[in-house]
Amino acid sequence: MTAIGGLGHTIPYLISEFWIATSIAFFVVAVELCAIAWIQSKYMETPLLRATFQVVLGGSLVFAAGVLIGGG
Repeated sequence: MTAIGGLGHTIPYLISEFWIATSIAFFVVAVELCAIAWIQSKYMETPLLRATFQVVLGGSLVFAAGVLIGGG
């Protein structure tokens, strides 16, 4: 699943138009994060609101790290 998730939001960048690829990747990441929150809620018995908060917080930290690393 890690490989599929990684490929899911990087494959759009095979499209030569940057903003279209970024829009598609953004959508794919949003779907992935929703799926992670749902899986946490269903199988780990985490309340959905808490699972969503954890996923959004984690995703935000990963995004911030990418911006910091990419900007340097």
